[in-house]
Amino acid sequence: MSGAPLPRSLERLIEALSRLPGVGPRTAERLAFHILRTPLADAQALAAAISAAREQTRPCEVCGHVADEVRCRICMDDSRDTSTLCVVEEPLDLIAIERTGAFRGRYHVLNGALSPMAGVGPGELRMRELFERVAAAEAAGSPIREVIIATNPSPEGDVTLLYLQERLGTTVPKITSMARGLPFGADLQYADAVTILRSLEERRGVE
Repeated sequence: MSGAPLPRSLERLIEALSRLPGVGPRTAERLAFHILRTPLADAQALAAAISAAREQTRPCEVCGHVADEVRCRICMDDSRDTSTLCVVEEPLDLIAIERTGAFRGRYHVLNGALSPMAGVGPGELRMRELFERVAAAEAAGSPIREVIIATNPSPEGDVTLLYLQERLGTTVPKITSMARGLPFGADLQYADAVTILRSLEERRGVE
């Protein structure tokens, strides 16, 4: 790398940090030197936490959220409403909704949105698991009464919403989407809790 010569171990740390989303070269340098100034025990704890999170977390077998067991904490919570299902693109979207404390149903994480131009079709997402989950609930006598499609306000999110409405509209009595409180193209995960709460409360049927 250009500039003053640095120890190779520090250069590797800066390069690794610069690969993180939203972290440019200068921010990576500042973070690296901050880590150098922290007590060794704190730096080792950070490294151990990163390693443990990467090794021990896995997708929940039910909803696709991150978990450290076979099922995530939300899916293991018997107090949650199993008749209402909120479909999100990413785990961070789920976390954003949970911060409001207003939704007490279950979730399904798609791991993305449909994007024909990018070659992302239903097979690349957790669509099949969603349809199987709805069918299994119906067969078990505890059908899902409402599916809230909480995709991001973007072309990909809208395509995903329409596709799910078409596929689920004949089996689920109520298909709704969150009210548009976000600017078009914004991500749900970056919205404030008040905006998300209002979008949930004012959700509307998908036509």
